[in-house]
Amino acid sequence: MNAPHKSDLLTDAYGRTIKSLRISVTDRCNLNCIYCHNEGSKGTAGEMSVGTISNIVATAVDFGVSRLKISGGEPLLRKDMEDILVSLPPLKDVSMTTNGVLLRERALSLKNAGLGRVNISLDSLNEANYQYITKCRNGVFEKVIEGIRAAVDVGLTPVKLNMVLLKDINESEIEDMLSFVREFQGKVILQLIQLMDFRDVDSYHVDVDEIEKELELKAGCVQVRELHHRKKYLIDGAEVELVKPVDNTEFCANCNRLRVTADGKLRPCLLVNDDLVDVSNAPVKDMPSLFRLAVSRRVPYYREQKEI
Repeated sequence: MNAPHKSDLLTDAYGRTIKSLRISVTDRCNLNCIYCHNEGSKGTAGEMSVGTISNIVATAVDFGVSRLKISGGEPLLRKDMEDILVSLPPLKDVSMTTNGVLLRERALSLKNAGLGRVNISLDSLNEANYQYITKCRNGVFEKVIEGIRAAVDVGLTPVKLNMVLLKDINESEIEDMLSFVREFQGKVILQLIQLMDFRDVDSYHVDVDEIEKELELKAGCVQVRELHHRKKYLIDGAEVELVKPVDNTEFCANCNRLRVTADGKLRPCLLVNDDLVDVSNAPVKDMPSLFRLAVSRRVPYYREQKEI
């Protein structure tokens, strides 16, 4: 695949070139996490077809996008997830964010269909805490742990564990999570994620600056990733990243990602909901101009979060 000419790249008015696409393939979820804005939606209305997803991704690739993140809801609720993967054009990196509940049985088929790696949501290693956070039934926590091990076994690595920090619930579990990550000898990375204000969650907010200071003190080595200039801490054989998207000008200044909603709308900014561009029923020939329109609506830094 030939690299696109510089004039064919998706670069916004602030010099940020889109290199990554995050596409939600469903709003449905089999969990109901206390901080999630979708509130365990079970609806299927508006989900994109395999063909529509493929066309959207192919358009992005024509603009030089090389990385794709598949998300939801819970993407594995789609029975045709493997078909979606097979339909995609060549990409440098294809990853998926999942809660891991259904991963054990499908890890190998997803790998064979072209998935490169997974992010798995795991907010607690304490089963009671996990059940409180996700509102799940007995037995689900074990399935998630088995899903993590299955992902490592089939090579969906590095597996990234997404741990949303929640005050008085899991903030004391970081050391336990680091110990868990060490078991996998570099094949699992911990991501500590700042809670976003998608719903009334003020009581759960953790002082992430204090967490960052603690990580700095414990780390034997600190590296900086290109994406969002995010720091990566190496602590006694465990790798951990701290994701701080809230009120973070550096996060926005280095954002190279365009998002697609489950019903086929381009979202230029994670925190903005009034700038969407609908591509769900667009002819393939019209998609490039719609992509350019979406990128033209990107803002340099979004200060006021809105409910989405």
